[in-house]
Amino acid sequence: MGTLLGHLVPGLVIYSNGLYYAVVVSRALLRGQEQLFPPLSPKHNRGQRWWQQARMEGMVKVGAFLILIFGEFFFPPGTNCFPMVDWKDPQQPFQNHNSWEHATIFGFFLLSGLVDLVSQVWLAQQSIKLEQAGTILALVVLLLQMVAHIEHKNALEIRVHSLLLLPVFLLALVLTTEVWVPSQPSLWVFKTWLLLVFGSWMLQMTSVLYTPLSGQPWRAEDPMDLAFLTIFFCWHLALQAAVLAAIYALCSLWHRRCSS
Repeated sequence: MGTLLGHLVPGLVIYSNGLYYAVVVSRALLRGQEQLFPPLSPKHNRGQRWWQQARMEGMVKVGAFLILIFGEFFFPPGTNCFPMVDWKDPQQPFQNHNSWEHATIFGFFLLSGLVDLVSQVWLAQQSIKLEQAGTILALVVLLLQMVAHIEHKNALEIRVHSLLLLPVFLLALVLTTEVWVPSQPSLWVFKTWLLLVFGSWMLQMTSVLYTPLSGQPWRAEDPMDLAFLTIFFCWHLALQAAVLAAIYALCSLWHRRCSS
């Protein structure tokens, strides 16, 4: 994850998931659904193959984060960041801290995807609360690891990762609230917006940390650069709200066309 691809791929996965939720939420609001995802019928009444029962979200999480875990340790080819301890050193120090930190984050999202599949495919009755708990756990682990990640970093990395913590924390809070207060359309919309901001800011981080569009690197020691970083984050908040509104408008047009 400490590379361009390491930030770009998770950012694309998260943002794509946000776009998917934007469509699902828009359609649910237009149809007046009481639940965002209607629960599956009991297992013995389904009569479908397992991949037809599972939602795409769980399968994407499993596939994407499994690839990211292997990439963290063994990409580019010839790399091996898997050894956690340097056994050749008499003091046996820990090593490859960043790889294990990122793999831990990816691993909990992979676990969340597995929980989704178990709930939707193998349990006698789907447990939506169990699926939500898996996602919440992954977000809490991400928060803990990000707090540790910014220790001893320069001001630029601290600022860009600290801004990322805001949508992640609020997303975990919204999902936790949904466990106790389900079927709240306002929470569906808020969750989707936060997911879009989360993904878009991950993509912005690739530009800030690795490939600035201007061709000039961001200066960690320049207060003006740090100030504009916060300004850009605020623009992301507005831009993703506009993206969500645009998707709702397109779904509304489609809904009216199908209803007429």
